[in-house]
Amino acid sequence: MTDRTDFAAVEAELNARGFTRMVFELDRIESLLDLLGSPQRAYPAIHLTGTNGKTSTARMIDSLLRAFGLHTGRYTSPHLETVRERISLDGEPVSEERFAAMYREIKPLAELVDARSDEPLTYFDMTTALAFATFADAPVDIAVVEVGLGGAEDATNVIQAGVCVITPIGLDHTEWLGDTLQDIALAKAGIIHPGATVIAAAQEEEAARPLLERCAEVGATIAREGGEFGVLRRAVAVGGQVLSIQGLGGVYDDIFIPLHGAHQAQNAAVALAAVEAFLGAGSRRQLDVEAVREGFASASSPGRLERVRNAPTILLDGAHNPHGMAATVTALQEEFAFSKLVAVVGVLADKDAGALLELLEPVVDLVVVTRNSSPRAMPAAELAALANEVFGEERVESAEEMPDAIELAVALAEEDVPGELSGVGVLVTGSVVTVADARRLLKR
Repeated sequence: MTDRTDFAAVEAELNARGFTRMVFELDRIESLLDLLGSPQRAYPAIHLTGTNGKTSTARMIDSLLRAFGLHTGRYTSPHLETVRERISLDGEPVSEERFAAMYREIKPLAELVDARSDEPLTYFDMTTALAFATFADAPVDIAVVEVGLGGAEDATNVIQAGVCVITPIGLDHTEWLGDTLQDIALAKAGIIHPGATVIAAAQEEEAARPLLERCAEVGATIAREGGEFGVLRRAVAVGGQVLSIQGLGGVYDDIFIPLHGAHQAQNAAVALAAVEAFLGAGSRRQLDVEAVREGFASASSPGRLERVRNAPTILLDGAHNPHGMAATVTALQEEFAFSKLVAVVGVLADKDAGALLELLEPVVDLVVVTRNSSPRAMPAAELAALANEVFGEERVESAEEMPDAIELAVALAEEDVPGELSGVGVLVTGSVVTVADARRLLKR
């Protein structure tokens, strides 16, 4: 069997576990990891939770750690093109051969756990175990691990990390985590274990209280954005922005990040503080500024205001909840000067599509609604009805399939535009799945 065929077979077996099936308890993943010899104990970890910004922040942390010469493992989700993106070694997705080989090692043990459990291991349980085993096998110096959903009962919460990161908390996944910021923050605070150092982005008071109470309960130390660290200044630059960041160990000036938006500047400050905490920087010690600059300059975050085409400009952004879309809209207003912008929007049925459309309306001339490839996708006709209410029927078009939606959006963007197309743009947004679908088409 070729590596490609073997990987495809492994991917099919993983998908058969139910890509979106969720079971929130740690017994099964703990049993599997015990059988594997507890690979998650073989290295220290930085653990991230929050509602928005987790993946971008994880990628920046990874890039910074590598700039300081460390071998890193990074586990994030969801993926855009291949499940291998979830498990990275030194910034690169693991190979098909390595992914398949590790799966074949784990599979018989997973089947043992399945046989004695009420529920079989989930897709996410399996990829989590694969990540932890791959990192131990590499081996890595440190793992950067993003929760899948929530925190306390997430499969990743077996690592009991020494450094925990809490990105901004908002209302999302309410069907699983609760209807209030307090409930959601309480679930996410579960990744804070005794003696940990917690790096927290600025939070609304309702979300901040459970985090502080958890820190007090388990004896964790917390550093908060706006207190111990934060962005001092930011300026738009070609291809990104230049920052001055107050870190735990002092001020870091002239930091270029190739990412757009105030939210990415905030993520950068959080990432820097997390790396400072891990490497032991503080009031008496600052990290090497040149290494910090190098780490940030090489950071990337695919699918986050990612430019994939020019003339017209096509941007991909995975904003899928109101908090994330608000950040995207602010970045569009501050850092882009489109004379005409058309949005392609596809959302999942359990998201607040109306709120997403209302946030987009002031910055978008026309919207093309479509359906993405997820089985949980909102039908295009249903989304069009919501868009008509927000935009008015004359500003709304519909296309059932993503290729048609993008083609229509480009045609609408270029229509009645005299001369250069430099001020014309298309934004594909509404879901990570929508972005993944578009990215596969546009990156060919």
